[in-house]
Amino acid sequence: MNMRYRHWPFVIVLLSGQFSCSSSSDSAKTEAAGEEITDCHGTIPDRFASGSAASAPTLPERDAPVSHEGMIWIEGGTYTRGATDDRGRQDELPAHTVQVDGFWMDETEVTNRQFAEFVEATGYVTVAEKKPDWEEIKKQLPPGTPKPPDEVLVAASLTFHSPDRSVPLNNAAQWWQWTPEASWRQPQGPGSSIEGKEDYPVVHVAWEDAVAYAKWAGKRLPTEAEWEYAARGGLEEKSFPWGDDPVEKSGFMANIWQGEFPVTDKGEDGYQGLAPVKSFDANPYGLYDMAGNVWEWTNDWYREDYYSRLANEVQVNPQGPSDSYDPQEPTVPKKIVKGGSFLCNVSYCEGYRVSAKMKSSPDTGLEHTGFRCVSSN
Repeated sequence: MNMRYRHWPFVIVLLSGQFSCSSSSDSAKTEAAGEEITDCHGTIPDRFASGSAASAPTLPERDAPVSHEGMIWIEGGTYTRGATDDRGRQDELPAHTVQVDGFWMDETEVTNRQFAEFVEATGYVTVAEKKPDWEEIKKQLPPGTPKPPDEVLVAASLTFHSPDRSVPLNNAAQWWQWTPEASWRQPQGPGSSIEGKEDYPVVHVAWEDAVAYAKWAGKRLPTEAEWEYAARGGLEEKSFPWGDDPVEKSGFMANIWQGEFPVTDKGEDGYQGLAPVKSFDANPYGLYDMAGNVWEWTNDWYREDYYSRLANEVQVNPQGPSDSYDPQEPTVPKKIVKGGSFLCNVSYCEGYRVSAKMKSSPDTGLEHTGFRCVSSN
């Protein structure tokens, strides 16, 4: 795999930002107090902040017909994409009209059980399970850059750890750790396991891992337009998959964080950390966990200015921008993730709004990143 990387010091890297979010009001309060805080558009912790365009893994084409078992047919239609409330951030604006054709979508996030079947059938090894190649990394660094410590250049991924006290929210290194041997098999690192968690979402999957699984299954990753259309469930211009009510109004509607982030998750929704798929009610289309639990990869590149560049006309089956640009990390191409996760908080982050999005380098997997697939036929 030919991967290009930025400066190694934040191999570890947590450390160019954070994969959590803050509401605009909280951000304003913090800035007023003189403390800089990165909001939902803070950069996600990158594995190595790959500087190259993502490429789909090489796997044999699927011969068998696509199975639609466990999928929901989403009838095509037209909707308003983007934020129509006062919560919208720059990359959610302006709201605009999109038309999508019908498609099949997995009713749940891909589970550990399903991913294990894929690995057993193909022998696939995820990005997190591979030792980084220093010879490849140093090609992208200034001459004379010293080699990082051997303990950094190991198979690893990013895991979440609550600090033991309140901390400023402008440094994600306080709750994300570069953990050797963490992967989809060991979500919290050595000693952890997915045994008994076969119906939990698979995590620590990089974008290319998700693409590899989708190709094996004869499916693909959804476009951002398809994902948001499906998440809305036919509810036009609503903030969440269930409407506009707060997530906790009638019993929790999604697996999110309750309590002081990142210190204490009270688990009032029944879960601290991940929940099994189908633990919360489906949206009107019959899709589960379109809000919370894990962020989900889409196929689209991320550009903060993408919506503002669209012509004032209906966008038909948009595939996203042709390239990526994140002003916070201009050299790092990013893919869009949607849906929020168990780390999102009512007062600190509403990444589970249907129009909200985050972005991540394609080589990055985290403890709260998963995916689901779609099929056009």
